[in-house]
Amino acid sequence: MESSAYVLDFEKPLRELALQLDALQQQSLETKLDLKQEIAAIEKKIEQTQREIYSNLSPWQRVQIARHPKRPYALDYVTQLCEDFVELHGDRQFRDDRALIGGTAFFNGQAVMIIAQQKGRDTKEKIARNFGMPQPEGYRKANRLMKMAEKFGLPILSFIDTPGAYPGIGSEERHVSEAIAVNLRDMALLRVPSIAVVVGEGGSGGALGIGVTDRVLTFENSYYSVISPEGCAAILWKDGSAAAQAAEALRLNAATLESLGVVEEVIPEPSGGAHYDASAAAKSLGKVLEKHLRQLRKLSTDELLEARYARYRKLGVFEEPAAK
Repeated sequence: MESSAYVLDFEKPLRELALQLDALQQQSLETKLDLKQEIAAIEKKIEQTQREIYSNLSPWQRVQIARHPKRPYALDYVTQLCEDFVELHGDRQFRDDRALIGGTAFFNGQAVMIIAQQKGRDTKEKIARNFGMPQPEGYRKANRLMKMAEKFGLPILSFIDTPGAYPGIGSEERHVSEAIAVNLRDMALLRVPSIAVVVGEGGSGGALGIGVTDRVLTFENSYYSVISPEGCAAILWKDGSAAAQAAEALRLNAATLESLGVVEEVIPEPSGGAHYDASAAAKSLGKVLEKHLRQLRKLSTDELLEARYARYRKLGVFEEPAAK
């Protein structure tokens, strides 16, 4: 663990051990003392502690990792997995929304359409990208690009990473709910293969607006939920600080999503999260995307539409009271 890394609360024991290791290594260099045994003991302790922490993460801790400021964002994956990405701008109605990007690229030699929600790294970029919260023009741009992909027979790869669509006054005035609803309808009818992957946060309709696809994948420390933990806490407990309790109630766990059929596959991350080894995370994602894309390519258009319809019809479970 790098001493300069951004440290989450539950990672503090690792931080302390890392500082001890740094101090021992520095002492060994300065004094020429043989401290190999002590250094090996600390390294073993770090490995053991890391294993204990990351094998027993709570839903709230996974949410914290999904929001980690060093976590790879959509463009990081696109850059590593694709070639010749050409970003296309604007919804042809209002303006260009930088929180939602899209364009053509080549993935493993095949032309695809990329649709992605993108956050910012520094303050200036966070503001420019509206903290990854698209407005209606973002979803209308996505719809335009999806229709373009359908026209030219391009598979669609969606990268979901948003706490939710932007709920500001201007966004509501320009009908963000309607823009998302149109996308839900049109994505269900697209005549080309589509795959969505939750790379970080997947909050509410903001995520669904680009997520009605043939296959939905998620990283193991991402979350995909009807509402953010803070939003849920504000509704149920009238207190946004009860977010950890809300995360438990929402069962924000990738394995749960897979067991319920909400996602087709959970992509493993390097120990500690994707930000510890972005290249390894991208490599894992690339393999899974290629596998599912290869399977979808084998289906005829009619089979594709029928399978997509069946996928969403079977989601959710309900019970009717017994007749008296």
